[in-house]
Amino acid sequence: MENGSKKWGFQANKSLSTSSAVTVRGVLNVLQDNLNKEDTRQVMPLAHGDPSAFPCFRTTTVADEAVVDAVRSAKYNHYAPTVGLLPARRSVADFLNRDLPYKLSPDDVFLTLGCTQAIEITITVLARPGANILLPRPGFPYYEARAAHSHLEARHFDLIPEKGWEVDLDAVEALADENTVAMVVINPGNPCGSVYSYQHLQKIAETARKLGIMVIADEVYGHLTFGNAPFVPMGVFGPIVPVLTLGSISKRWIVPGWRIGWLVTSDPNGILQESGVVESIKGCLNISSDPVTFIQGAIPQIIDNTTEDFFTKINNILREAADICYEKIQDIPCITLPHKPEGSMFVMVKLNLSSLEGIGDDMDFCLKLAKEESVMILPGTAVGMKNFLRITFAIEPSALEVGLERLKAFYERHAKIQ
Repeated sequence: MENGSKKWGFQANKSLSTSSAVTVRGVLNVLQDNLNKEDTRQVMPLAHGDPSAFPCFRTTTVADEAVVDAVRSAKYNHYAPTVGLLPARRSVADFLNRDLPYKLSPDDVFLTLGCTQAIEITITVLARPGANILLPRPGFPYYEARAAHSHLEARHFDLIPEKGWEVDLDAVEALADENTVAMVVINPGNPCGSVYSYQHLQKIAETARKLGIMVIADEVYGHLTFGNAPFVPMGVFGPIVPVLTLGSISKRWIVPGWRIGWLVTSDPNGILQESGVVESIKGCLNISSDPVTFIQGAIPQIIDNTTEDFFTKINNILREAADICYEKIQDIPCITLPHKPEGSMFVMVKLNLSSLEGIGDDMDFCLKLAKEESVMILPGTAVGMKNFLRITFAIEPSALEVGLERLKAFYERHAKIQ
C-alpha cells in the first residue's frame, strides 16, 4: 500500500494475532462466531470460568457494600502507587498469612489488574535471551501466549491423569537445564479440577530447589475445593524454594470483572530480593497499568468482613455441580473422565473419536456442538491436550443438566453405527 509515491512506514505486529489465537478467549471467540443465530435456545456456557451471571453465584453483599463505601468516601479518586495501596496490600498479606508458617509483609505484595497481569509481570521479569520456563500440559494457555510474546522459550511437562493430574517430576528434571528459570504450578487445577496434596507440593518444591529454579504458584482458584483434599498454598514451602504466588479475588469472590489480583514473593529467605527479581517487578509495574483505585480501597473491607458462610455456600454449589457433571458424563459414551474434579471450576475429559461419525478432532467437535446444540465447551487443544475437552461446571446446576443433556443428544446424533 502506497501513499502517492511513498510507502507508509507502519504495519501490524502479526505476532500479536498469533499469540491471542491460542488463548482461551481467542478460542471462545471462534466458538461464539459458530453459534447458530437462528437457534432460540439459551446458550449453555460450559467453556469458561465466569459464573457471575448466575444468581446462585452472586458475590457477597459485603463486597458490594465495600465498593459502594469506597466510591462514596471520595478517598480513592486519585492515582494509586504502582505497587498498590498499602492498606490493600496489608490485607492481602494478612489473608495469605492465615495458611503460612511464616509472615508475609505488605512489602511482599504487589497488586495487579487481576491474575492476568500478575502472569504478564512474572513472564516479563523472567524473560532474558536464551532462558526457558517449564509449563504444565494441560495448562492455562495465557502462559504460552505471554512467553511467546516475551521471547521466553516454553517447555512442557505432563500432568498425569491416572494420578489425579499430578506433576510428572521426572519429566521436569529431564526438561530443565542451566537456562531454566521457573516452573508453573496451577493449584487448584485449571483445567483439570485437581487439588494437590501437601506431600506432592513438597516434592515439587524439593525438585525445584534441586534444579535451582523458582516456583510460580498460580492460585487464582485457591480454597475453591470440595473433595477430600484441602487446599495447601505453595507458599508453605517458601523456606525450601522461592515462590511467586499469583492470586486474585476474581474466582473465590466471583467478581472477575473487578480486575484485581496480586503477585506475592513467598520467599522468607530473601532470594528473590537478592537476585534482583523484586526490583524488576517494581520496574515492570512502573510502566504498567494499575488496578482501579476504588477497588483497591475496598479490598480491606472485602477480605476482612466476608464470612465463611459465603465461601461454604459457593463450595457447596460447586460440589453439587461437580457431582452432576460426573454422573451425567457416565451416560455419554464419547467422553471419559480420568479423574473426578476436587477443586476449581473445571474437569478434563477424554474425547473418544472412534465412537463418533464425521468428527475430525476436538476443535471440530466443539464447533459442531456450538452450531447444533448452542453448547460451548472448550477444546482440549486450547489447553495443550488434543482430543480432550475442558468442561466448566460452574454454572447454575439446572442449566448444567440442560447443557449436558444437549451434549448427550449431540453424541447420539453423531454416534458411529456399530
